[in-house]
Amino acid sequence: MCKNHNAIINTGGLKVRPVKKTIAAIAIAVIGSLACPVFLTAAEENEEAVQMKDLPAAAQTTIKDKAGKNEITRIEKKTEDGKTVYEAVVNKSGKEWSIEVDANGKFLKQYQESKEKEEKGEK
Repeated sequence: MCKNHNAIINTGGLKVRPVKKTIAAIAIAVIGSLACPVFLTAAEENEEAVQMKDLPAAAQTTIKDKAGKNEITRIEKKTEDGKTVYEAVVNKSGKEWSIEVDANGKFLKQYQESKEKEEKGEK
């Protein structure tokens, strides 16, 4: 008589792994694989609000040049592909635009905030 009631007996009479342990192992593997991209994305973005005075001088210059006379509403420091990037959000005629530069002041890109959020599915 088999003492483990959760075990399956195959036709050869040999015990196979308990079903509950197998299901639990599969569940843990599936949950772990689904959660992994979320952790990597969160670590990659890692945004932090900063003040203009805290940016390297070259980054300040590029942001001010690109913003022109438009109001800079906020600045964030983040990491992309292992590199520090500064993102300044600028109000241009009632629309928010982002200007991204690296720590050396190199202009990386500029885009309209509302369009970026739509692409990501945010509101």
